[in-house]
Amino acid sequence: MDSYPAPALELVEKMHVAAAQEPTRAIAFQGAPGANSHRAVSEWDPHALPLPCFSFAAAIEAVEEGRASCAMIPIENSQAGRVADIHFLLPESGLSIVGEHFLKIEHSMMALGNAGPFKGAFSHPHALSQSRHYLHAKGIVPLAHADTAGAAAHVAELGDPQFAAIAPNLAADLYNLQIVDENVEDAADNTTRFVVLAREGLDPASLQGQEAMTTFVFEVKNIPAALYKAMGGFATNGVNMTKLESYQRGASFAATMFYADIIGAPGDPAVDRALEELAFHCKGVRMFGTYPLARQRG
Repeated sequence: MDSYPAPALELVEKMHVAAAQEPTRAIAFQGAPGANSHRAVSEWDPHALPLPCFSFAAAIEAVEEGRASCAMIPIENSQAGRVADIHFLLPESGLSIVGEHFLKIEHSMMALGNAGPFKGAFSHPHALSQSRHYLHAKGIVPLAHADTAGAAAHVAELGDPQFAAIAPNLAADLYNLQIVDENVEDAADNTTRFVVLAREGLDPASLQGQEAMTTFVFEVKNIPAALYKAMGGFATNGVNMTKLESYQRGASFAATMFYADIIGAPGDPAVDRALEELAFHCKGVRMFGTYPLARQRG
């Protein structure tokens, strides 16, 4: 199963067996058992069977193949910005966004013992950057790893008490490590937003009476002020756009795509008018899903 450290691989194999028996309860996530994505799955659905996958693409593939009912993918962090390139992953998969979840990130320093001093600390680059002031103050060298929980499993496998990991407390429990320090993240409001991907999207009509979020991508025409004109419909119809991100499709640098989140759902007259005006000024618009709003914006 790719290259999980041995202590993690044993857990991964057990979790895959359990998920294979009840795939409708399985929720795929990227990372080793104990990762923040594992925590997000458990918060989203305490009765789910977490299915660890080595990459985002593998987690999405598990849903495509029916080995999991859905996947939880982190897409943005309040400190590190974009996490997963969801605008590249989603179109290829054909999956839809059916939910969002916000996870408070709490990093802990863990090791085989709690004495120190430590030569280095392993973790995902995002976790290392989010704890850089702590590491600098302690004189600990940051060492990049594929994910936070995998870093904890790696430290357990190394067997060297001079190395630590920065990971969720859950990872310390799973890999028999000692918590050296809790809340080593530099920002107390560190939060990651996850989206839930499934084979079938939600019918916007089913969300009537609820506040909803709609996600889509679009490509404007290559003319002056095209983006300004495309956005006009949202302003005039009072539709709140909470996210707008540009990215390039292909290597020509000629086609700029935009990924957007708006508050509202198709079927709402204001949203329908805004999307109709958007389509008029665009080469194409592709909907990724409408789903319940998990947290108020603004």
